[in-house]
Amino acid sequence: MADELEDLHHCSVDGEEKLNAEGEIALARLAMDGGDLPHAATHLGNALAEAPQLPEAHEALTEFAGRAGGAEAALDLFSDERPYIGSVACHAHLLAAAGRWDEALSTLAAVVREQPDRPWAGVAWVARPDLAGLVSPQNLASVIARIVGGGIPDPLPPELAAPLRPFLDLARASLALHPDHTLLLTMASGLARRFAAYDQAIAWAGHAQRLDPGHTPAVMLGYALRAAGRVDEALACWEAELARDPSDLSLYVDVAELYAMSGRPESGLPWLERALAVDPAHPQAAPAIHGVRFAVDGGRTHLLALADHLRDHPEHAYAHTVLQRHSEDLPWLSGVTGAREATVNVLHQFLERAAEGGDPAHRDSALRLNTSVIEAPSAVLTLQRAFPKGEVRFGAVPDPDPRPARREVATAVWRYEGLVAEAAVPEPPAAVAEAVRAVAELRWPHLPAAYDHAVELAAIAPADLLGVLVRPPLPREDEQGRFLTEHLPELWIRSVQAFACLGIAHHGTDEPWEGSVRRGILLDLLDGPEDWVTEAAGFALLAIAWSDPATREDIGRRLVERMLDAAEAFRTRPVEILGSLCHFVLACAWLDPAFTGLAADLLESIRREDEEEPDEEEVAARGKELLAGGGASAAPGAVAGAGVAAGAGADGKAGADGKAGAKAVRRPTLRGLFRRRT
Repeated sequence: MADELEDLHHCSVDGEEKLNAEGEIALARLAMDGGDLPHAATHLGNALAEAPQLPEAHEALTEFAGRAGGAEAALDLFSDERPYIGSVACHAHLLAAAGRWDEALSTLAAVVREQPDRPWAGVAWVARPDLAGLVSPQNLASVIARIVGGGIPDPLPPELAAPLRPFLDLARASLALHPDHTLLLTMASGLARRFAAYDQAIAWAGHAQRLDPGHTPAVMLGYALRAAGRVDEALACWEAELARDPSDLSLYVDVAELYAMSGRPESGLPWLERALAVDPAHPQAAPAIHGVRFAVDGGRTHLLALADHLRDHPEHAYAHTVLQRHSEDLPWLSGVTGAREATVNVLHQFLERAAEGGDPAHRDSALRLNTSVIEAPSAVLTLQRAFPKGEVRFGAVPDPDPRPARREVATAVWRYEGLVAEAAVPEPPAAVAEAVRAVAELRWPHLPAAYDHAVELAAIAPADLLGVLVRPPLPREDEQGRFLTEHLPELWIRSVQAFACLGIAHHGTDEPWEGSVRRGILLDLLDGPEDWVTEAAGFALLAIAWSDPATREDIGRRLVERMLDAAEAFRTRPVEILGSLCHFVLACAWLDPAFTGLAADLLESIRREDEEEPDEEEVAARGKELLAGGGASAAPGAVAGAGVAAGAGADGKAGADGKAGAKAVRRPTLRGLFRRRT
């Protein structure tokens, strides 16, 4: 028995987990020396919970079993009243030491299901060559079903593949002994598929279906074929099974969605319609039909219907999955969009140079930009956050002027002194800035999820959240935060502004929408000076409309009005917020198609402009023109397009070769729906 327990481990452990586990082992030994075995059992469970593979933990468990009078007796010393994961792991290992292999494997599976990313099965008794002959294939099938049924991803990411591989190895060994065990073949197919062992998964499920042409082997064979990219074979398999047994409505969903994923969503719709004819409230088919309809025509109305379904049926988890799948990569429905200002373009170039040069002191550079026309205050804020000694000078005001609000507003976060924008609201309290910092995200599953996530900011006074819009907190001190600081600082500021506005959107939700404080503030921000704050307010208004149908008519109308105003300005000058406004209007699926159609046309015009090749001679001439009029603030020899001249260095000057300026970046002349007048 002692030898069996000593062979429970075969791996070393390092780091904090080891230190914590060693502390628990020391306490366990003290308890054992004092004769308090139940107390020792608690600490041994804690040790395994910290480091499942630590050899010293298993050695202490061996000693514990010896003092208890054997593995069987030791089992009784672990309380069943409040089992915790380390205690259950101890049970599994003691059961193995007692030769109760099926029970040991089942108990270990319960632990693995709870924490599949940890090496619970990385112990010698699971890897012993004769284990396949010691456990029943029926029990092993149940063990695999329990693990796979815990919701592990398909395919497995690397951090899960290694801890779960012992079960795939054991399945192979058991099937070598029991090649015709249908249930094990079927369950093992599902596990092999997750390891991307597609040929093995297809072979096992196919053999199971030939042995017993039942429903489960057919379903698993279809999954294996689908994962291997053999779509038509998977569809044929499933359709044949539904012809034989039409009772599984979830399989209708799989068929319909596979048609959609293979580019044939129209062929999938009839399958969902048949399922819903049987059960109109089916928790998978009811949301899935909106997703397939979206795949047919791309209409946002189907995503809105999905959001409504999720609100009315929060218990339908599949609605969340479908909405997330189809919101992915749609601007503002799944995350913030990038900034388009030339100032940010130039900022990226200098950040890249700093990264390539490995210069940690780049932030001390006196970066100076001369721009031909004013740009969004938040873009200037971003540059000055990255280069605190940086300076931006504007040459002119374009027509129409982007500085004034569209109407008289009661709330404004920016005020202009000539061509320079300054914060018009006080700095937020540190606790408020930290709260927004903790909540802000660049990406979210879908729009209702972003709105719900921001509820944590509901108790913050709107006045304090307004301060965050113009004085955003620094990114979080994690890997993503460091990356954003070094490469894409504007994305963090845009996400902070978006979530600050979502926090305002949650203020006073018990008030009627018309006349509410949140409505007044967000509409004022929407109609204020052109800025990223305009986009953040529009995003928050859209999130409210998706969450509360009673607000849709009002919000849709106001978003259309703001888009039309921006489109008119777009005839003669750049309007960098226009793309976001168009996406907001497109997402207002309840609007007259004339408005959503116009939004789509405007986006196409923006796309064509972005794709137009720059005229290099025009870029060079414009750069010289800007530098000639830039005075001391322009770096000698710097060349920049898009109305920006730039220079930077440790002393704020360009290098001797005259190439320290930004690369040429040109804003092409607009073609399409709206042409700029010269």
